[in-house]
Amino acid sequence: MDTLPSATAAPGDYRSGVTPIWCPGCGDFFVLSALTKALASLAIPRQDVGLVSGIGCSSRMPAYTSVYGFHSIHGRALAIATGLKIARPDLTVLVAGGDGDGLSIGGNHFLHACRRNVDLTYIIMDNQVYGMTKGQASPTTEEDWTKSKLTPLGPQVSPIQPVNLALACGATFVARGFSGDPNGVARLIAEGIQHPGFAVIHVLSPCVTYRAEQKAWKQVVHKYTGETQTNAREASRVMLDDDGFTTGIFLADRRRAYQPLAAATTALSEIEKEFAI
Repeated sequence: MDTLPSATAAPGDYRSGVTPIWCPGCGDFFVLSALTKALASLAIPRQDVGLVSGIGCSSRMPAYTSVYGFHSIHGRALAIATGLKIARPDLTVLVAGGDGDGLSIGGNHFLHACRRNVDLTYIIMDNQVYGMTKGQASPTTEEDWTKSKLTPLGPQVSPIQPVNLALACGATFVARGFSGDPNGVARLIAEGIQHPGFAVIHVLSPCVTYRAEQKAWKQVVHKYTGETQTNAREASRVMLDDDGFTTGIFLADRRRAYQPLAAATTALSEIEKEFAI
């Protein structure tokens, strides 16, 4: 991989030659644009960035960037990214995924990543549907959404609120953006990268193929006008009445990020002795 001189960083420098295959109008196009803008604004050399994803439409992100990428298995992106960051703390490690990958099969990893507070930036692209597998309800789908053949009466269960969940589980940087405002999302990603701890950036990213009604999101999203809180208790209090469409930074807590213990120096032969029969 060629080294990118920081003095000449531009968003295009972080794009690969692979053409995205998302559906026309997908919000993930704009999240990709925001991600490359954020990296360029911080002028991070490409070889110093690791981008890990799981499975799903949004998890195709590593293929479309020119940083080191790892397209992992369903729901396990955070576990893999945690291992990468602990092994290579010098790297800027980002994780990209969707509401299904991150909050359903990957929900357990999300809970523990929040409380562990490793220095990662997690971008959750939320379209409230499983788009890649043709439109099933996801963990964030409204309980009365009836347009899926699998749940013709609606999921009939309460949707997960990603921001509130991140606050409850201990993430130290929590924000929300809207893909229709890529410059705003770029700012959130850049601030999340600079934050020393686990940063969660919830991005409302419409799926106009299976949820055409989400085109109306651009009329209902609104800016957070309060102060960025420095502790989860106050941030949670602020978000109690959130309608799910507020964008901005809700929490920036400077709690110390997880620091792994020094690497063990015991020889493998000594470890093997402990298991000898």
